Amino acid sequence: MANQPRKRKPTTAHADLTPGARRAKAAAARDAQRRAERRRTLLVRSAAGLLGLALVGGVTAVAAAQHGSGAPSSSAAAAMPGQPRTTADGRTTAAPWDAPADASAAVAAAGLPMLGAEGTVEHSHAHLDVYLDGKPVAVPALIGIDEGAQRVSPLHTHDTSGVIHIESPVKADFTLGQFLTEWQVSVSADHIGNASTDATHTLTAYLNGKPVTGDPAAITLGAHDEIALVYGTAAENAQLSVPSSYSFPSGE
Repeated sequence: MANQPRKRKPTTAHADLTPGARRAKAAAARDAQRRAERRRTLLVRSAAGLLGLALVGGVTAVAAAQHGSGAPSSSAAAAMPGQPRTTADGRTTAAPWDAPADASAAVAAAGLPMLGAEGTVEHSHAHLDVYLDGKPVAVPALIGIDEGAQRVSPLHTHDTSGVIHIESPVKADFTLGQFLTEWQVSVSADHIGNASTDATHTLTAYLNGKPVTGDPAAITLGAHDEIALVYGTAAENAQLSVPSSYSFPSGE
């Protein structure tokens, strides 16, 4: 009898991964899928609006062409502030702080417009870490995104990674104060939320691992900046390793 070929046992890409690594990989995949779905929805809404305008008259075809090339509309440019706010207004309650229920109102408080699609003229990312009393505080997903209205701020988050997406239809400077106001968390040189500095507690802002003096809200967000807000006692803060950089995903 001819020898039969030996059947191989099936293998998977996850065979060498620990259960924790598999869960982390699956969570990352779900976050990426949610970001992609939100972006597709916003793009579809924007494209539908442009199509409707094109049916009204030929003039809007020019606007559609400008949109496709990334050129800013006059209304988007006019809605952007001439100077970004350098203060952070919002809640003075204890952490954690969820994303505001009314994202559009919070974005308006920051002085920024809500857009029908993410801008492409200014496109970069920064990262924010927050530590209170020696423990990390999560930066929530969907800051600056109104899912009900399908509108998005030039400053927003897609997930809880702490990555701040800067996606504007015009070139502009953006500050930590604008983002924190969108988050609706009050921050200044002497407090964050309800945590105030005193004889034993300090609040220090770090930019790329180096301490920054003055109001943290005045920090300008640069491409791939790592920002950390650290509040606590000397003993609590000594246990932390303040990051000087962040490993951004490929393409960000």
